[in-house]
Amino acid sequence: MKPILEIKNISKKFRIHHEKQTYLSMRDSISSMFKPHTSSDENFYALDDVSFDVFPGDSVGIIGKNGAGKSTLLKILSKITPPSSGKIISRGRIASLLEVGTGFHAELSGRENIFLNGSILGMRRAEIQRNFDSIVDFSGVEKFLDTPLKHYSSGMQLRLAFAVAAFLENEILIIDEVLAVGDAEFQKKCMGKMEDVSKNQGRTILFVSHNMGALSTLCHKSVLLEKGKVKEIGNTNNIINDYLSNNLHHSNSVTYTDEIVKEISIKQERDTIVLTARYEHDKPIKQPNLGFVIYNLTGNPITGTNPLKSGISEFGTPNEKGTVSIRISSPFLADGIYSVSIWLNDGIGDMLFHKPHCLNLEILQMSTYMEKDLNNEGYVVPICNWEFS
Repeated sequence: MKPILEIKNISKKFRIHHEKQTYLSMRDSISSMFKPHTSSDENFYALDDVSFDVFPGDSVGIIGKNGAGKSTLLKILSKITPPSSGKIISRGRIASLLEVGTGFHAELSGRENIFLNGSILGMRRAEIQRNFDSIVDFSGVEKFLDTPLKHYSSGMQLRLAFAVAAFLENEILIIDEVLAVGDAEFQKKCMGKMEDVSKNQGRTILFVSHNMGALSTLCHKSVLLEKGKVKEIGNTNNIINDYLSNNLHHSNSVTYTDEIVKEISIKQERDTIVLTARYEHDKPIKQPNLGFVIYNLTGNPITGTNPLKSGISEFGTPNEKGTVSIRISSPFLADGIYSVSIWLNDGIGDMLFHKPHCLNLEILQMSTYMEKDLNNEGYVVPICNWEFS
């Protein structure tokens, strides 16, 4: 099977001009014409020799930091800007959703913009008419269909743009971080539609997002860009783990000088996780209610609790200084790196300390201490008793 998209040695070069542009009077401007120029130029590569193939029906995520070249790559694929070198072979029509309002005219109505945007995307009028009702229904702008687009909110424009791109019968759909503009309900709706067009309709999707959960759900394959170059291509979950673990700046222990909680640490001891926090306050804390939440690297919570939620009523003698230790027995987390958020309140409701994602927890072969080979999907290794009859 031939790839539907072949990206071959794509580079995009920009020239940066270095020269101080101070305010000049007319006399200074004229005199500067007779002075030697001391400016310098520098070549900056937003993309540098990028190559990979995309096959029909693939859902491919593009992952990387801000400035890695993700949006530049999508603009080249969408033929908005040409590459400086290299070539792209496309064997299908491309619809792209890169920025809110792209491909629309502010003075035209929503109805007219559906036909305008569809035409820009290379769709025939009969094809647009066939999908017109579905586009309007999905976008939810039926009431405002004959209103000029300039009166639409950014969210309404996004819904209409996504509906046009998703429902028209193009073979390749390219979506940038633009979905972040929408609310949670609309994002969920979009994710469901993208999953449908990919798995059920066999269309190809290239998706750029900083939402690792969305990428993990939608894309089975991802490309990791770093400083304009392809660093890694492979399974999305593996790429996400590599990307996030390389960009984490926390360790399994942290100290603070100007906080009530002075020191926190978390570690694995065989099949147990041990969390310890030392605090100092200017008055006794009757109920040092220390809570934690453990997250996977995509930001989804795995587990969490606090003494009050666990039914603890005795906190010992109130002190200005103290230590809280939690031993989490047999959580059986799967191997990997987790992020931990910590907070402390006085048991009544006053928050004394809160640090989201302040610790990293690395789990290594926790399930092997059961002397069983547990190979499971997900983040928690289930302990099951099987019965057959």
